[in-house]
Amino acid sequence: MALKHIDEYRDAALSRPLIDKINRISRTPARLMEVCGTHTVSIFRSGIRSMLPDTVSLLSGPGCPVCVTDQKEIDAFIALARLDDVIVTTFGDLMRVPGTLSSLQKEKADGGDIRIVYSTTDAVEIARKNPEKQVVFLGVGFETTAPTIAASISTARRLGLDNYSVYSAHKLVPPALDALMANPQAQIAGFILPGHVSVVIGLDAYRPFFETHRIPCVVAGFEPVDLLQALAMLVEQIEGGAPALANAYGRAVTAEGNPIARKLLDEIFEPADVAWRGIGVIPQSGLKIREAFSDMDAEKIFDIQLPESRDPKGCACGEVLTGTKTPPECPLYKTICTPIDPVGPCMVSTEGTCAAYYKYYDDR
Repeated sequence: MALKHIDEYRDAALSRPLIDKINRISRTPARLMEVCGTHTVSIFRSGIRSMLPDTVSLLSGPGCPVCVTDQKEIDAFIALARLDDVIVTTFGDLMRVPGTLSSLQKEKADGGDIRIVYSTTDAVEIARKNPEKQVVFLGVGFETTAPTIAASISTARRLGLDNYSVYSAHKLVPPALDALMANPQAQIAGFILPGHVSVVIGLDAYRPFFETHRIPCVVAGFEPVDLLQALAMLVEQIEGGAPALANAYGRAVTAEGNPIARKLLDEIFEPADVAWRGIGVIPQSGLKIREAFSDMDAEKIFDIQLPESRDPKGCACGEVLTGTKTPPECPLYKTICTPIDPVGPCMVSTEGTCAAYYKYYDDR
């Protein structure tokens, strides 16, 4: 049935040879991690897991933006939403993420002015139309979304808006890979590197990581055949004992990435030590707003009081994000934690591993 599902794609003719190759050459047990949440969903939806030999195991990594956002940052978002004369703007997937005592969804129900936007342009426009209010955009995500948020700061400055700010909780992928390799429980043998992020930062951004760890790494696209191609390349590297940093998404990813987006990121943000859910503080793994734009840095503008932040009791989202547990190994999974009533962020986001397991994984 899984193969029939994959055959519905236009490039199905390429899928069968790749599946056969993986099954033919794979002899060494290998745990391979896809870092991107969109990859996780595509792998589940297309049934790729069921086509792989027993020697190949797929782990889902910290590729869901709202999932890796630290609990203290979620609590800060909620505290901002409680301030008078503040409009909080956010992408929709943050609304239901549980904080220590509340969520943005609950705060909105209690009267907080929290508005879901579909782009940072919308948030800047809200600030322009509401000069008497402070408008805060909650900046969550990786190198993929960060350039658009940097552009909103640049635009607001150009327009002379003194009521627009951003709370930057952005994360960087390459430093997280180093942190994953430092975790002996993960036992990762190779990485499927994210496509969207790599379009921005380029293949060469991973080279320091690769030269340090000499572990097979392949950037992949998002169609099933893209992922199968990346898996075949990883297995080939493992079996040949020749790890490499390779690009299986050449139609979109270059060595240098997008120079305009990278320049904008460097202009507005600077790297900082930040905390990741389930991992802890990773050096130089976040993006904070530069001092030149401190008047648009919500973290510095607003004096907010935070509770003692606590992760949801019993939730294994942190272990799931690092590949040391699968969702069915969490005692809350499918019992009190479901997409309708999620306990942790891994079940909230459509890119969350727990949500993907719940929707696609048959554990009967």
